[in-house]
Amino acid sequence: MVNDQDIPQDTNNAQAFSASPQQGEPVPQKTDYWGYIVLAAGVGALFWGLVSAVGTGWGFWEYTSGLKGVAGAFLLGLGAILIGAVQGWRVRKAVNPPPRARRWVGMGVALAYVAWVGTFLMAALTVPAIHDVSTDLADPPAFQTLTLRADNLDNIPGADDADMRGLTPLQRWAVVHQKAYGDIRSVRSNEPVPMVIAKAERLAKARGWEVAVSLPEEGRFEATETSAFFQFKDDVVLRVRPSETGEGSIVDMRSVSRVGVSDLGMNAKRVRAFLADLTGTVAAAP
Repeated sequence: MVNDQDIPQDTNNAQAFSASPQQGEPVPQKTDYWGYIVLAAGVGALFWGLVSAVGTGWGFWEYTSGLKGVAGAFLLGLGAILIGAVQGWRVRKAVNPPPRARRWVGMGVALAYVAWVGTFLMAALTVPAIHDVSTDLADPPAFQTLTLRADNLDNIPGADDADMRGLTPLQRWAVVHQKAYGDIRSVRSNEPVPMVIAKAERLAKARGWEVAVSLPEEGRFEATETSAFFQFKDDVVLRVRPSETGEGSIVDMRSVSRVGVSDLGMNAKRVRAFLADLTGTVAAAP
């Protein structure tokens, strides 16, 4: 039997030399496992997040499950970015580094998704956790055709706040609302009530809202806006009354989300934008 010891040393050296790359020959690359992982994680995060949102809109699961999916995808995206960055640092001085394309694509897709979700997270940190916005806090416009959610005053922030201790949920809502959205107030229009309601209906239809009722003579208008992905529905009511002098109208608007605790500031944005287009101003009525 012949073993390694029986083989001349020169032969062993020749075999080792022949197994190693010759000078000038390319060094074989190892399989880029980390690149594939980063690519899969980045694309997977985007896919998971979109499916969670669209599936909620189509009614496949509750919105709370959809939000958990979006959050999980956000964490997966962060993981893809972190792994890609660490791997890039590890191979930065390698003689024959693995291809960067897969890692960069994965990190880029993950970064786009994380940035998109991050805008909503930043909004959640900068606006109060309420979902009902009105120009009139003392006498908010009432829904008559659409139905105000039964839990509208549940989970209003401030229950444990020493400054609001003893206040009712309605009073806490008014305090929080005034502090965050003090600029949202009744506005004046130079047009009579029927013309304001007719214009509101045109603006709502142009925005793709579903009009529930439009009564120019009564000065009442109600509609629903549906979001793109989650298909969240926010209800709007417009109340228009003649001014005390009989010249022009006083316009009040209210926008309420049907689900959720915080609206991420969307109702306030809607009220500001709609009233600006409707009356040409967001200045408070005297």
